[in-house]
Amino acid sequence: MKNVIMRLAAATALTASATLANAQTQGVTDDEIIIGSVNDLSGIFAAVGVPATKGANVVFDRVNANGGIHGRTIRYVVEDNGYQMPRAMQGYNKLLNRDKVFAMLQSLGTPMNVAGFKLLDPKGIPNVAPLSAARQMLQEPMDNKFTAFSTYFDQSRVGVKYLAEQFGGQSVCSMYLPTDFGEEIVEGTKAGAEEAGIAFVAETTHKPDETDFVGSLSKLKEEGCDIVTIALGVRQAITVVGTAKKMGLADMKFLGTSASFLTVVAQVPGGVTDGFYAAASWQDLWSRADEPAPAAFIEEYKAATGEDPVGFAMLGYSAAETMVKALEAAGPDLTHESFIAAMETLDYQDELVGNHMTFGPDDHQGADSVYVNVVENGAWKMVYEE
Repeated sequence: MKNVIMRLAAATALTASATLANAQTQGVTDDEIIIGSVNDLSGIFAAVGVPATKGANVVFDRVNANGGIHGRTIRYVVEDNGYQMPRAMQGYNKLLNRDKVFAMLQSLGTPMNVAGFKLLDPKGIPNVAPLSAARQMLQEPMDNKFTAFSTYFDQSRVGVKYLAEQFGGQSVCSMYLPTDFGEEIVEGTKAGAEEAGIAFVAETTHKPDETDFVGSLSKLKEEGCDIVTIALGVRQAITVVGTAKKMGLADMKFLGTSASFLTVVAQVPGGVTDGFYAAASWQDLWSRADEPAPAAFIEEYKAATGEDPVGFAMLGYSAAETMVKALEAAGPDLTHESFIAAMETLDYQDELVGNHMTFGPDDHQGADSVYVNVVENGAWKMVYEE
């Protein structure tokens, strides 16, 4: 009898200890984990944010239907920033102070993430797989920050170098939003030009709602630009490439980064974007649709949403799978510390995105490969890997 009482007391103490730990960890209850995101569902990068959110929800809905993780379901709360800083900060404040989220997943926008860190870092809130490839996504303190792929800097650097070597370009230029996002791509562009031994000769800056690029392209033509890197909104990138074709600038090569590596960009009717390049850190979904992992994802996503997935739906799905793996590895006594430690143990081949993901105590970037792609006949085709 004494032994039974002692075992019951020990079990009660363990339960009380776990409950106390959970009570002290924001966003974790006995039956729920709250994950947040400040994303773009209505602005210039909605073509990124909307499908990414849908892809993540496919994973979380499946996990919840199967009983959750260690008995807890996931509640994914997404706030729309419209790619506007005031709305982004309202979203962060709501998620952190009202919803009390445990972690952030897929928050979109370089300047929005950087500003959000000022609120996340003091609380130790993990920021996982942001929809930004800026180097600042791993700024200090780095402990609570995890990115999935290569940086805008490396993507533009590798892409410029490839185009210079492939086509003999001698002059490089940039068209960009004057934000952290745009400025990093310009820095990578200049680094790629230097590595290729060619000159960076001109740049033009633009507003997020700008739609007329004739004047800017005329300037770049006068400067003799052979290669032009783009750090603009999705619709703007399409407009630039289409305008250049109408102006007869057939010899000018345009290069985007992962922010432009979208299914919708490749599928613009009339071949408007054929010949447009983008450097990213994952492989195109539809060019691998017959492979087992992409095929299974396409089937699951379509069954769940009634839609064909696009590239960023795949990215959202992959990011949510990473989150689930870490939550499972963290165990039932979930804290920020146990989650971060679990993230640092992940090492797996992500067959869906076509990249090896590995994290460690000194490595919070999952993959660093860069793939250069070009639009051909309305589809992305990979032409180079580094």
